[in-house]
Amino acid sequence: MHSMARNLDVALLRTFVAVADHASMTAAGNVLHLTQSAVSQQIARLEDLSGALFIRERKTLRLTPNGERFLGKARRLIVLNDELWADMAQEPINGLVRLGAPYDLVGTWLPPILKTFSQAHPQVEIKLVCLASPELLTAVDNGALDLALVEEPVGKSHGKSHGECLAVDRLVWVGAKGGTAHLKTPLPVSMVAETCAFRPVVLQALGEVELPWRTMFESGSIDATHATIRADLAVTAWLASTVPTDLGILPFGERLPELPSFAINLYQTKGQIPRAVSELLQQIRHSVSSPLIADQAIA
Repeated sequence: MHSMARNLDVALLRTFVAVADHASMTAAGNVLHLTQSAVSQQIARLEDLSGALFIRERKTLRLTPNGERFLGKARRLIVLNDELWADMAQEPINGLVRLGAPYDLVGTWLPPILKTFSQAHPQVEIKLVCLASPELLTAVDNGALDLALVEEPVGKSHGKSHGECLAVDRLVWVGAKGGTAHLKTPLPVSMVAETCAFRPVVLQALGEVELPWRTMFESGSIDATHATIRADLAVTAWLASTVPTDLGILPFGERLPELPSFAINLYQTKGQIPRAVSELLQQIRHSVSSPLIADQAIA
């Protein structure tokens, strides 16, 4: 025979947590807008169910070992209760979010973020725009985008506006596994586009070591660049966390100059943003702080 389900009164748990936090029934009553007598009665009801929770010491209360164990679980149950109420009270989020990202982040960072967000908010329409980082900054400034992930040298700011740094990643040389393109002179370099944020840094690094180079392929397509590198026709520079598994990271050293790290910054349009945009903003922050993406960025 199944035992009868029993339900805890969350109001009793709130009172218990308030008393534990203030070590006083009177102070807890002031916070909860209850009389000291009402607080005392609620604690007595809870102790009838759970056993002694407090030790009375003069004018203060101290948790018993049982109370200390009970406190953490009570806090978690209150949080879950409040989250459920908030979910039930809110109307479904809808609307359009215009999100921009560089080509390399679209295939690596964004899929888990967009999948989680679309499952939680199926009525929100996401318009994804792929551009080079400088073009994304212009689009955010002009109000053409609500949010944009932008790759910038660490410490660099865009005019008077500052992006929110989500991660810092290494800019690395990338070539075909076992390839020889990096040994050729002049060095064949393939960039996704002339406006690529990495291009000025890469060319400056090559100039500082006086290594001759030539542009092998520029099309604005990350897939075309990938194919060029995989065929060992050229090398490129990408963030370490975005390098496909079928390509290899080339070491800095005798021939290839060291490249600086880049920040992945989050920019948002000026002024008040709609709720759908705010929710995606929070999802991006949460996802990027997760171990999966954080590990990618520092790998």
